[in-house]
Amino acid sequence: MSKRKRTLSAPAPQLRRARALDAFTNVLARLGAGTPNLLEGTEYSLQRLSRDFNQLNALYRESWIIRRIIDVIPSDMLKNWITITSGIDPDVEKKLSISLRRTQLIDKLKRGMQWGRLYGGALGVMLVKHQGYNLSQPLRLDWIMPGDFAGLLIFDRWNGVNPSNELIEDISDPDYGYPKYYTVTDPAGGGSVKIHHSRVIRFTGNTLPFWEEIAEMQWGASVVESVFDELKKRDNVSWNIAQLTFMANIRVLKMQDLGQLLAATDSESQAELLRTLEAQNMLLNNMGMQVMDAADGLETHQYTFGGLADCYQQFIMDISGAAEIPVTKLFGRSPSGLNATGESDLQNYYDMIAEKQEAVLRPILNKVLPPFIISTIGSLPKDFDFDFDPVAEPSDKERADLAKCGTDNVVAAYNAGLISQRTALKELKQQSERTGVWTNITDEDIERASDSVEQPGEMGGMFGGMGGEAAPDGSEELPQQERAPVRQGVEDAEWNEDEHPRDKNGKFSSAGGNSNLNSSAEDVNIKLAKAKKYPELTKQLQSLGLASAHDEAMEPVRIQIVDPGIHGSKRLAKRGITLADAQSYVDNAIVMFKQSADKYLFIADNGSSVVIVGGRLSTAFPASWYDEKQLRKIEVIKEWMQKMK
Repeated sequence: MSKRKRTLSAPAPQLRRARALDAFTNVLARLGAGTPNLLEGTEYSLQRLSRDFNQLNALYRESWIIRRIIDVIPSDMLKNWITITSGIDPDVEKKLSISLRRTQLIDKLKRGMQWGRLYGGALGVMLVKHQGYNLSQPLRLDWIMPGDFAGLLIFDRWNGVNPSNELIEDISDPDYGYPKYYTVTDPAGGGSVKIHHSRVIRFTGNTLPFWEEIAEMQWGASVVESVFDELKKRDNVSWNIAQLTFMANIRVLKMQDLGQLLAATDSESQAELLRTLEAQNMLLNNMGMQVMDAADGLETHQYTFGGLADCYQQFIMDISGAAEIPVTKLFGRSPSGLNATGESDLQNYYDMIAEKQEAVLRPILNKVLPPFIISTIGSLPKDFDFDFDPVAEPSDKERADLAKCGTDNVVAAYNAGLISQRTALKELKQQSERTGVWTNITDEDIERASDSVEQPGEMGGMFGGMGGEAAPDGSEELPQQERAPVRQGVEDAEWNEDEHPRDKNGKFSSAGGNSNLNSSAEDVNIKLAKAKKYPELTKQLQSLGLASAHDEAMEPVRIQIVDPGIHGSKRLAKRGITLADAQSYVDNAIVMFKQSADKYLFIADNGSSVVIVGGRLSTAFPASWYDEKQLRKIEVIKEWMQKMK
């Protein structure tokens, strides 16, 4: 590709006045016939307000409307910052947050965007230690050491910043076609520095066509240009309305033959008349009186302000439209009109902010974040990416709906066997920043969770029974509250109330019942504590992915099931088995797995049961429900048992 050389000077436009004719003509109205009329007198002159440094400064310092137009949009674009979508540890996120405050990066970016909008352009110089000896050389990301990034130094386009005539010719560079170097002159007379484009961040105002961009030294136009005329209209109307308040009540004194009197008298008499009127005017109050001739009269005229409010409101709407900021945001006023709330205007505004974040802010962050992150944590994640957090803050109802929808989606994905329990907890914790729920999920909880994807449709118990069922390996966790025995889903013949006596509180006891029933949870716990453990088998199953990190293989200890519970009863009914079948899985178990402090999985050839120490059934599966993973698990267990013999 041949080198392109462009000079930063636009060709002088050749102005030529010509009459514009269209198809519409009306001779009587003097329209479209080449005759002079008011419409044909309208012209639009090119003023280039962006070059009027003093005017822009005066507007920003003295006009609160211009200040808000300049400041509001950058503030909202950076309001809620970003969320890094790459997988990083919480400790790393904390380091980034601390470094963000230390370098004041958000504040510097906001200032650069403000000056870019006000003056049409601004420059942010990245301050990187150990690479500042020659700023004309490209910035090397692989040379950045921890703590090297010191922030941004912001200059507006009139603060001694001069882009070079040499342009970037690498088409793969995001800044292709822009100046390759920038010369920054010290305003205090300390000389000038040539800076490579890889070290700077460009902030521009409104984009311009090619030749206008060249005319503006590769910068944009000030946003004040598009609102300046509307601002003048509004300010003049506002001042005139204020002046009219002084004319709200006017008193008129009618004097007979006043004209002849002034014409016939000398200057001394006229002065005496004026002094008399001034004295009367001073005495005119609620406690005084007005003395006049019988033929004279005193009248009071009141000015009506009808229609001024509508006129002023229209000018407000015009300046709001030119600034792309709703009236509710720019002026802090509630919208007028029937059923007007301003919600739709604000939603349109937030959509515009989201568009500007992607079009304007993302290229800036793509350039400044890599050196910032490398300086903070030592390296840039290979899959580094980020999303902008929503600008609009949801209401309590919207937040609740969002939390419910997000939770339901995670549960559905988990129940469908698409994600593991660990991934589900990660997703819920990530949502907590936006929804305010699931905030108590800790990193330890995530680490302890299973990383294997379970059988579809059987995992809902992980969330306390929110739909779904238990997995064949018994990974379900049921609510721990007391439950009365329920026969729902179990045939009446399979439950004999007389065989399951209760104490005075309604809880199950062993008195008067089968001697094989659990006498107490304490007795079972003693047996479980003495049970022989199989650590070798546990490790083997875990290495093959057939057991979770929390499963512990043990010698089976018989637990009598005395309470099927609502959850267990539903599982029995669905799988076509009885409570006696579930008990047989416990009695015939070849191995037992401790899954939590009080929950145990019994695996037998004819089925599996998960039982709570107190005798409550969590779930049960017949052998016909075993999948390939479960069958392989039983095969490995039997092979290990045979070797032990």
